[in-house]
Formats: sequence, C-alpha cells, structure tokens
Amino acid sequence: MRAVLGIVIFLTAGIVALLGQASTGSLDIYYIDTEGGQSTLFVSPAGESLLVDTGNAGDRDLGRIVDTLKSAGVKQIDHMWTTHYHGDHVGSLFNLAKQVPIMRFYDHGKPHPGDRVVAPKFLAAYEELTHGKRTIVKPGDKVKMAGLDITTVAAANQFIRTNLPGGGKQNTACTNEKKDESAYADPDNGESAGFVLSYGRFRTIDLGDLTWNGELDLMCPTNRIGTVDLYLTSHHGLAKSGAPPLVHALQPRVAVMNNGTRKGGEPDSFRVLFGSPGLEDIWQLHWAYNVGLENSPATFVANIEDNATIAGVLAPPQPAAPRGGGFGGAAHSPAYLIKVSARQNGSFSVTNTRNGFSKTYEPRR
Repeated sequence: MRAVLGIVIFLTAGIVALLGQASTGSLDIYYIDTEGGQSTLFVSPAGESLLVDTGNAGDRDLGRIVDTLKSAGVKQIDHMWTTHYHGDHVGSLFNLAKQVPIMRFYDHGKPHPGDRVVAPKFLAAYEELTHGKRTIVKPGDKVKMAGLDITTVAAANQFIRTNLPGGGKQNTACTNEKKDESAYADPDNGESAGFVLSYGRFRTIDLGDLTWNGELDLMCPTNRIGTVDLYLTSHHGLAKSGAPPLVHALQPRVAVMNNGTRKGGEPDSFRVLFGSPGLEDIWQLHWAYNVGLENSPATFVANIEDNATIAGVLAPPQPAAPRGGGFGGAAHSPAYLIKVSARQNGSFSVTNTRNGFSKTYEPRR
C-alpha cells in the first residue's frame, strides 16, 4: 500500500512540475516580413498556433511563412485569422493551405460591397476552402487557445461595447477629427477583424488595416480596451490609420511596424507614435524611405537597405529608381523578421533577427 501511495505521490508531483513548466513558458510572436503586407504567427506555450493573414501572392511571402512555421516547430495551423480580403493579407492563403493543414478559419464575413479589390472568384474559392471550418467573428467573440485570452474587438465595421479588463475609462485623447474616407478605393480595410490578445499580464493588439474613423468608433468616447504592452501599427503605419485617440489611449510600450520600404512608415504615423505616452521603442520590419533620418535606430529595424541606396534616398540626385519591397514586388533578400517572446508576468523580449539585437521590457508597475 505504501509503495502504491509513493507512486501516486511521485506521479502527482511530476504532473504538477510539468504544469508549472507550462505556465512559465513563453508566448512567441513572429512578425514575418511580407514587405508591406501582414503575416504574424503566434505560438502559445502549449504549442498551439494562430496565424494572422498570409501576405502577398507568389513564392516570396509563401516561402517566408512556411520557413517561419518550420523554425517555430508548427506542423499545422490551428487557427487562421484573416483580418480582411486584400491581396497583401490573403495572397498566399490558398497555396499555404496546400502545404500546411489549417484547422479553423476566422474572418469578418462578407467584404465591403464597395470594395473593388476583392474578386468574386476569390470569395468562391475561399468559401470552398473554409467550408465547415469557418467562424465569422463579431465583437466580443473569442478564439479558444489554452492559456490565452483572445477577444474580437472589431469586425465588419462593428466595435466592442463592453469593457475588457482595464477598460471603461473616458478617453481623454478623443477628438471630433474624423476623415473623409469616401474616396478610399479599398473600403474593406475598414471592415478589418481585429483582436486583443492577453497572456497573463502581457497584452497586444492587432487591428489589421482598420482605418482612422473606425479607430475612433472603437475608442471614443470610452476606451473599452485599456492599455496594451505591444501595438502592431494599424495599416502598416499609413497615415490613414493610427489615430491619436487609438494609439495614445492604448499607451503601448512598444510598437511593431509591418511596413515595406515605400509602403507605410509615413511621417504623420511616426509623429503620433512618438507622442504616445509611455512609448519606449518602435521596431520596424523595414527602413522606411518615407521618413529618411526619422526612422528608428538601425538596431531596431529588421531589414535595412545598403549604404548606397540609403544615401540615394536621403540625398537623391534624381528620383529614386523603383525596386521591390512594399507592393508585392521582387524579394528584398535576405529577409528578416521580428520575434517577441512574452511571459505571463507581463515581461517580454523583442529580437531583431537581422543582427541578433534583443531588448527585454520588464512588467508594468
């Protein structure tokens, strides 16, 4: 009897130890370089995966996504989140599905009826691919991943109206500064499905390409979300997104900008970020031609141009010659990503894979 009891105690202690190890593991986030598109991989401490968007069409972005999945040890995509249906966010989806099993799909539903980019042929193929495995999300809906809380805050131009933990205060950054978005030729951006993800005390937000007015509708007059530690810039750092009432109310400690060389990274976007209370650093996937010397220090930029190209951008003798990077063009090679490892206590580390530079941010007090 004592021997049996001893075995039970031993096994119980082993299970507790394993659970303890799991609870102290990290949430790993990979911001993949899709040169001005989006593809972000989340891998939970238990190994469950969430992929947000699939970048541009063609072998370039597909290869980078597949390589990232392999390096992260991901053999299947447990959750595939599509923010919206533009080609820089869904371009590699169908070819990726041929190479890697995808278990569940999430999206905002029908595209905006006025959008000229989303083709009926794509929608028919998407419905076939996702049949029986698709969830059309609404604000407040959750993605079930063990150890994480993932809450939809925006979808189909609808926004969460209940308070998340830390939310519910009046947003003092709110203004009546709405923009005329009637001229936008791609209004499915404003339909973007976005979420807040929490792992213990660590919080991050991804709103896809949600535009300025939608950000105001989400955040004003009440900040339902509270603060976040890490903010993925809306819309690649384009000035038609990233409104101060969003960014300044979220008070991120770190911003990651998924820009290309000429797409995103606009001067007004940097001004809003630099003015955000408590912001410590901006990490960029690319050195942005749009701001020249106002880019983040090179240690925080994953993909940098050669010295001659940078010199030509800063002091061009003539208009710079077009090259790949930002609109699905030729590969900017080699390509590097930004990796984040977050812990339950709210601390997280950000690593630039180009140079190995890493910085750790301690929990907020």
